[in-house]
Amino acid sequence: MTTATDHRGESLVVWFRRDLRVHDLPALLEAVTADRLVPLFVVDPALWDAPRTSPVRRWFLAGSLVALDAALRQRGSRLIVRRGRPEAVVPAVARETGARSVLVTRDVTPGGRRRDRAVAAALAADGRTLQGRQGLLLAEPEALAGRSGAGHTVFSPFWRALAAADRRALLPAPEWLPPLPDDIASEPLPREPHPGLVDLPEPGEAAARARLDAWVADGLAAYGDRRNELAGQPTSRLSQDLHLGLLSPLEIEARCGGPGGAEAFRRQLGWRDFHHHLLWWRPELARAPFQPRLQAALRVESDDPAAAQAWREGRTGIPVVDAGMRQLAATGWLPNRARLIVASFLTRHLLLDWRIGEDHFMRTLVDGDVANNVGGWQWTAGVGTDAQPWFRIFNPVLQGERFDADGTWVRAWVPELAALPPAVIHHPWSLSPTEQRAAGVVIGRDYPAPLIDLAEGRERALAAFKAASGTP
Repeated sequence: MTTATDHRGESLVVWFRRDLRVHDLPALLEAVTADRLVPLFVVDPALWDAPRTSPVRRWFLAGSLVALDAALRQRGSRLIVRRGRPEAVVPAVARETGARSVLVTRDVTPGGRRRDRAVAAALAADGRTLQGRQGLLLAEPEALAGRSGAGHTVFSPFWRALAAADRRALLPAPEWLPPLPDDIASEPLPREPHPGLVDLPEPGEAAARARLDAWVADGLAAYGDRRNELAGQPTSRLSQDLHLGLLSPLEIEARCGGPGGAEAFRRQLGWRDFHHHLLWWRPELARAPFQPRLQAALRVESDDPAAAQAWREGRTGIPVVDAGMRQLAATGWLPNRARLIVASFLTRHLLLDWRIGEDHFMRTLVDGDVANNVGGWQWTAGVGTDAQPWFRIFNPVLQGERFDADGTWVRAWVPELAALPPAVIHHPWSLSPTEQRAAGVVIGRDYPAPLIDLAEGRERALAAFKAASGTP
């Protein structure tokens, strides 16, 4: 892809994808030099209507497109919407408007790269170019290729390299944009019904920037100490904004400079880059494990549809797991600690295939992101980049007692346990039958019995991982 920066005398298309903003967007600010500009969004049925595109994520995307159109109109332009396959739509729009170049923010995911190769080939056949620009990540994968020349596979050296890597300059939002061709047609902005969930974030760049402002002012300083708490909101809730590019990761990093909580939070931005870099260098990881030998050995325990469905519905009999799965169903979101807990239970205690959970998350999350979702699930399942995966088996009772000590979070999402005191709310099966009846929570009647004895599940998982890895 070329790197031209001056487009005087030209018509340009800026093709929006996961960069639905006007602040700190290199492709858009560069396009200000053109004589005519076409801001384009392509509704690709293969993605928009895909079963793994959750209704809440589609709703959030549609609302963010409305907000982007409004921001473009404030600058003298508007968003052109077309529906169809990008390799057909993008060249057609370029031909209609006389654009010789299409500017995009680079996508590093396997599907995005396949799409861009197809579009670039179709444009080239017509004498036009697709030009990629930065904006998705803190640093481009090629800048952190490492000694191997094929990227990092361990987070700690990646984090050191990322921290030391140069950053491009932050860019302002353009005050105005070149005019659209008069005769360019647009389909209506897509509209999606409200998915009926609760506590949904407001779509759009302006709302995302307000969330960032509030986070920097009120939440960031305590993040290092509170980030694992399950009740309240000790995390930023910016994940869906990063996924759709309503906020630039570079601007978030710059706004969150400093020690303490800021350092812990910037490290989470580093994990986001790490997962995206891994997919750039190893696109097969989108569906295949980083450690296939472990995956193959663990598949012997990977077929229990009833247990998988109980996990999806929050009926495992383990309160902290059920609270997480019910919050996910009700809100389309989970704090990171809860994601780790429910994923560990599925893949370690139940020894079910990580792809069951990865698929469910993509079908339900408002922030469902291929790189982050796959990377997180593989790491938690022990088939990812973790060097010693068999030791990390979360005890969900201890996790609940540590991060939801008074049971506030469990009571919010598992109301049948609301009358239980903190001492037993994370393990209600420990109550005697008489105590259960007195508390109004009879295990097996009012609340499910545990799907598995946690100690036995841990030992089974340890044995399976040790056998798979050859550890004595």
